Amino acid sequence: MPGEPTGAGPRAGIALNIPNLITLGRILLVPFVVWAIASGAMWIAFVLFLAAGVSDAIDGYLAKRFKMTTELGAYLDPLADKALIVSIYLTLGISDLIPRWLVILVVSRDILIVGGILLSWLMGNPLKIKPLLVSKLNTVAQIAFACVVLGSLGFGIPADTLTLVLMVLVAALTLLSIAAYLAEWVRHMNLVGEQ
Repeated sequence: MPGEPTGAGPRAGIALNIPNLITLGRILLVPFVVWAIASGAMWIAFVLFLAAGVSDAIDGYLAKRFKMTTELGAYLDPLADKALIVSIYLTLGISDLIPRWLVILVVSRDILIVGGILLSWLMGNPLKIKPLLVSKLNTVAQIAFACVVLGSLGFGIPADTLTLVLMVLVAALTLLSIAAYLAEWVRHMNLVGEQ
């Protein structure tokens, strides 16, 4: 039938389906998590962060299982993840609950990636970024670190060794991710320049 999507790619016609509404809900959780951390209600922040993580798994499962992937969802999902992670790291850093150098590293990575995409677009050489394996591992490490910090603060469970190990892992994977995306960006710009 005309107007029906073909193939297995994201559908442009269906925008606000159930997975996308769940993703929007995750974005709306961000100010509440920030409020909870700033207010010192760490157990509430932990529970909200956990709810956001579960919602991320649910919306991804629904989108794939019931073929409800959309172009909007492809943009919303990473935006929701980054809004949550960056907000939590900034709030924890401002509250002196995690080292500020780590916050600067995590936030700078995302600024560099967005800046590279914008620059390539402005130069007429749009770059479509696909998440690299190191980037996925980095996101998992960032989430695990935030979860351990919020959980240990919220429930008074000492986790100094685990926190330190995860912090080193986040820093290392963030640096590797920056290097990988920079190499990908340079390769793309050189290929386009040669054409």
